[in-house]
Amino acid sequence: MPDSKTILFIGDSITDGARGRTDDPNHILGHGYVFMIAGRLGFELGGESPQVVNRGISGDRVSDLYARWNEDAISVSPDILSILVGVNDAWAWAHGDSRGATDRFRRAYSHLLEETREVLPETRIVLCEPFILKAGTLEENWPKWESRMKQYQEEVRGLAGRYSCLFVPLQELFDEACRQAPAGYWLWDGVHPTAAGHELIARQWLSVVLDNLDTE
Repeated sequence: MPDSKTILFIGDSITDGARGRTDDPNHILGHGYVFMIAGRLGFELGGESPQVVNRGISGDRVSDLYARWNEDAISVSPDILSILVGVNDAWAWAHGDSRGATDRFRRAYSHLLEETREVLPETRIVLCEPFILKAGTLEENWPKWESRMKQYQEEVRGLAGRYSCLFVPLQELFDEACRQAPAGYWLWDGVHPTAAGHELIARQWLSVVLDNLDTE
């Protein structure tokens, strides 16, 4: 990963991974895909591996990310910024929560990308596709969840093109994984990954991001 110094991961509980809120290196990255990516890079690159920062917060929607963008993203000045968000926006809408009275997903996402491009023009931005599987509590209202998530997936892909970001596709990967094991094996409640699900995300992220950076 040439000329990279800091990779910032930001998003909701999937990124949070029960991370610590202290400087304890054994817990600060959480136990999910961020930890796995940091471990792989640290092992393969040693002392030249980039610093990995996790600023995921459980329950966040895109508008929540935007509200804390200065403190948790801009101030870090990352060389690579990776975003994975969307399921809580869908949850608020699907459950009639007052926070989902208007769907701000695309609008808020556009705002934070536009601001980042303006303030940190050299930062490489990675947009991870939000994903779900038909398992757990999602089964009851699956048609609503599926239709809204497909909309978000299309919007994230479109934003990646509009703002020249790398796009990490994940939904199809999880769909294909269900041929090997049931949905709950990968996303235990249809949303949150198991250890195997996090490994799938980590491998896909590394494949897409490293391949693109190595060609530059």
